Amino acid sequence: MFLVVGLGNPGEEYRDTRHNIGFMAADQFRRTRGMGRTRRRYLGRWCEHSVRGQATGLLFPHTYMNQSGGAVAAAAAGKHIPPARIIVIHDDMDFPFGVVRAKQGGGAGGHKGLVSIIDRLGTDGFNRVRIGIGRPEDPEMDPSDWVLGPLDVLAEQLRRVLARAADCVETIIAEGIETAMGRCNRREPEMGGDGPSLP
Repeated sequence: MFLVVGLGNPGEEYRDTRHNIGFMAADQFRRTRGMGRTRRRYLGRWCEHSVRGQATGLLFPHTYMNQSGGAVAAAAAGKHIPPARIIVIHDDMDFPFGVVRAKQGGGAGGHKGLVSIIDRLGTDGFNRVRIGIGRPEDPEMDPSDWVLGPLDVLAEQLRRVLARAADCVETIIAEGIETAMGRCNRREPEMGGDGPSLP
């Protein structure tokens, strides 16, 4: 079984923030891949279904971002899922909005959700789907204020980015991380929105 995790914060006040784009992409994946409705399980919301012939569980941790590792570890232990079959979808300030990148392993890059997951799993050897949210124009702005600010982009721009992220997750499941990196890590067209335009 694969475990797909969308990172974000529960609660209406966080729903449309930059930090919740992992939740948004995971929900796009849920709806477009026939994952069905979620239920309370593993310290969050959970559902499971077959995706491209592979049993797949989808988790929305409700432990808040900084404690995401507790939910991920609970689901991984409960379903006996190794790190190599875990796919974490998360926001990434190192890329402008519109960029979607697949990656396996590596550090947390200051992302507190990833810090928590690495700590609880005892390894960084899981897969990631990184979605760019850009950086604030004001270098003095607290990064926490930026990621918890509203994702101010056009609905069609957001829809395209979430669709690419969901496709990237499916590629990892069906064809492996190397194929996903080759296919998903291409340069996207300019999207506008948060952060600088793509080159």
